[in-house]
Amino acid sequence: MKWSGVGTLPDFNEFTGLIEYQSQSQGYDTTATHIEFANGCQVERKLFDDDQYNVFNQRPAALGASAARTREKHAARLLNMAFSNDTYFYNNTEGVALCSNSHTTTSGASTASGFDNLGTASMTAVAVATGRIQMVGFRGDQAERISVIPNQLWYPPDLYEKAYEIINASGKVDTALNNPNVHEGKYTGHEWNFLTDSNNWFMIDSRTSARMFHWIDRIALEFGMIEDFDTLIAKFRAYMRYSIAWTDWRCICGFQVS
Repeated sequence: MKWSGVGTLPDFNEFTGLIEYQSQSQGYDTTATHIEFANGCQVERKLFDDDQYNVFNQRPAALGASAARTREKHAARLLNMAFSNDTYFYNNTEGVALCSNSHTTTSGASTASGFDNLGTASMTAVAVATGRIQMVGFRGDQAERISVIPNQLWYPPDLYEKAYEIINASGKVDTALNNPNVHEGKYTGHEWNFLTDSNNWFMIDSRTSARMFHWIDRIALEFGMIEDFDTLIAKFRAYMRYSIAWTDWRCICGFQVS
């Protein structure tokens, strides 16, 4: 599956009697590869017949749990590999990581400002404020201002307490001053057990991420079963085929904390 990026149009000009037709730059391409995944288990007939506690009945059900866990890990891969040029499921012709300070544009516009969505600060109230300013300063492919409104924080379980305080405290966090907490109610917190780094965290604009992050089920999860005629062994299998991809980075700021 392939997406071809198309740049934005410049701003409107004052109409003086003749419309000026503008051009758009050809953006970067993203190609996703749908990968096959399969798993199976088998049970001997006599073991199934003599099973008094329904232990073997649970084996086929375990395929469903295994599939759900596999899909969750692959979904989290988008963030776990956000600081590397990951090419397992997809390839983006820009050739840089999802979260990078080296993003480019095909329009020829300057990338000196607004093309950096990588941070290194640990999660604090100050870092969240800095990240918000960084995100609202993102620029489009022609270096024009765009509308970005970060409203989500994504983090591993290790940062749950810190994130909860930042999002929910009514007073300014980690200070004796009684200033109001500007972050209160601004973000929804998303603790994700499948984020593998205990320090890295992410700020996301959910409105734009819905257009820029993609999960494609080419073949939805399916199950099958057959019993071998000669050996009386029941075989259960599950199969699925899917891919994930990102087509634009302007919905996320990632913090790679050393």
